[in-house]
Amino acid sequence: MLGKSIEEMNIGDTASFTKTVSEYDVYSFAGITGDFNPAHINTLYASETSFGKRIAHGILSIGFISNVLGTQLPGPGTIYLRQVCDFRKPVFLGDTITATVEVTKKDEAKNRVWLRTYCTNQNGELVVDGEAVMMPPKKGKA
Repeated sequence: MLGKSIEEMNIGDTASFTKTVSEYDVYSFAGITGDFNPAHINTLYASETSFGKRIAHGILSIGFISNVLGTQLPGPGTIYLRQVCDFRKPVFLGDTITATVEVTKKDEAKNRVWLRTYCTNQNGELVVDGEAVMMPPKKGKA
């Protein structure tokens, strides 16, 4: 099953994914990537930072965006070409993050789609804001 082709997407289409960030998520991400920054994994160290407690890896939120792009909009078969993002607020363990993507521009001749990509926390605060450029799947191609 392939995701949406460029012809099937419209400006303003959206999709989202929501997940509560757990301690397991942060430790797993650290283990997979090798990023053992104490701001993420050491409670005592993190208590002395400007945030006052441990924060999740910023790239973990980008992974939630990747989930939406790869599974929903455009969906399976899409190719990531570019991602730009600004980290606006920290994500803490226990925060519930909603990653949303919205189609903002299409170039059918080049088979490219631009999407605003952003994450909000359970309070509706913007924690990540950015843009992705994707090459959606073409129908009839495996």
